Amino acid sequence: MKIKNLFKAAFISIAKNKMRSLLTMLGIIIGVGAVIVMVAIGQGAQAQIESQINSLGTNLIIIYPGNANASGVSQGAGTLSRLTLDDVSFIQKDAYNINGVSPIIRTGGQLIGGVGNWFSSVYGVSPDYFSIRDWKLQSGDPFTETDVRTRNKVCVLGATVAKNLFPNQDPVGQQLRIRNVPCKIIGVLAVKGQNANGQDQDDCVLAPYTTVQYRLSGWRFITQILCSAISPEMIPAAEKELDELMRESHKIPDGMPDDFTIMNQTDIAQAQQTTTQVLTTLLASIAGISLIVGGIGIMNIMLVSVTERTREIGIRMAIGARGGDILTQFLVEATLLSLGGGLIGLLIGIVATQIVNNLYGWYTTLSPFTMFISFAFSGLVGIFFGFYPAKKASALNPIDALHFE
Repeated sequence: MKIKNLFKAAFISIAKNKMRSLLTMLGIIIGVGAVIVMVAIGQGAQAQIESQINSLGTNLIIIYPGNANASGVSQGAGTLSRLTLDDVSFIQKDAYNINGVSPIIRTGGQLIGGVGNWFSSVYGVSPDYFSIRDWKLQSGDPFTETDVRTRNKVCVLGATVAKNLFPNQDPVGQQLRIRNVPCKIIGVLAVKGQNANGQDQDDCVLAPYTTVQYRLSGWRFITQILCSAISPEMIPAAEKELDELMRESHKIPDGMPDDFTIMNQTDIAQAQQTTTQVLTTLLASIAGISLIVGGIGIMNIMLVSVTERTREIGIRMAIGARGGDILTQFLVEATLLSLGGGLIGLLIGIVATQIVNNLYGWYTTLSPFTMFISFAFSGLVGIFFGFYPAKKASALNPIDALHFE
């Protein structure tokens, strides 16, 4: 039987029962559409996390305080703070694979200025912070090492703080009171957006770390130390170097555990993306079950079709059709049903992804590879589940088929 005739006969058979054919394809339509939407959401989340991690800074390495132990039980990272400005000086003096170091002394307080007041986080940092975080200024200038040495009362506002306290104006040159400490605004940061944890990075105030430590917080210990490796390739070497310097600075004997934790961008990204990948795989697997259910539906309908067309099969065999021709004909019908469902599901998945993106604001990424695999898999489902009914039809006895009522 010619290929052209095979497809023609298959289309005619499918068109005879339009509603039944559509219902048969429904499982495939839902499966393909769901897979595309779920994977698009998952990959979009991964891309967004990667973008947010990259926004943390250039070749970033973070030193956190260590963990305290109570009755032999670890209380978690950050519960034992022994990071000091002496550690920062030690790194600046002896580190060869680092081109920027900044302590972070975090506090918070009421900000008063402009049109009212606003509660925000205040970070004491060094001038290196701006290059480490790759943070540009929208207006004004960053503070300098001179400001750090003199504990100058100057600050740089995040975009959110500037927007709420000084709407529709440039606050550079104006005064801002942090708690009871008046500070001169010398710059406004460019918009950075949310971080990987969903926190607004623009809702902050940056000031020289000496100003924050001696005029605001009064704490001896610091929250974190940010470092920037000289290149992405040197991050592992820089991490090892920092570990050695920190142990030496803290006088930790050999064999004793660190009282600090070092992480880089890759560690942070992997921790975030592992969770997202597991969730994406789970959602895609659940959606993929619909494809299997759709395949079972195709097999059931094809079995019914074989029963309904038994006399037709007998007539075809009586005029010379071979078993292979009958098998191919029914297999083509099952495959066309499945591919038709896959194509409709593909279109629905693309439209649904755009709706999710526009209506809910979720970041989605359509993958051509995923779309191709989903469509191809729908065809394989049709072949796999259509083979048994097709085989059953090809094995019919022509005489029994002609006498079938």
